[in-house]
Amino acid sequence: MKGQRTRSQSRIVRVLKSLNRPISAQDLYLELKNLEIPLGLATVYRALESLKLEGAIQARTLSNGESLYSLIHQDQHHLTCVNCGQSFTIDECPIHDFEERLKGSYQFKVYYHTLEFFGLCRLCELGNQKMSV
Repeated sequence: MKGQRTRSQSRIVRVLKSLNRPISAQDLYLELKNLEIPLGLATVYRALESLKLEGAIQARTLSNGESLYSLIHQDQHHLTCVNCGQSFTIDECPIHDFEERLKGSYQFKVYYHTLEFFGLCRLCELGNQKMSV
């Protein structure tokens, strides 16, 4: 399927490679506009969805519902504060063995996985404790 990418998809992949960080569809649209690459916002969304289905990019949905897109470099694991929205990357992965079992048991091709824990960061938790006193 990679050989059949549209021009829009190829442009988006190039920009994602150059950014080397997750980005929202709206910010990607603005980035493309700044680079004078004329793509409409709807085209950006369609291209991102196609690239996601192809397994070329991954999407991470934040607690506010916004999705961040990036090339698949590795699986992503985060702790995300539901109060301030700050995310902390977790370097270890407790589910790689489970993923391998799923591949075998269900004959399912896994492109990537995300693991996200939601709660309160230390600063927000301290702030909540002070407010409840």
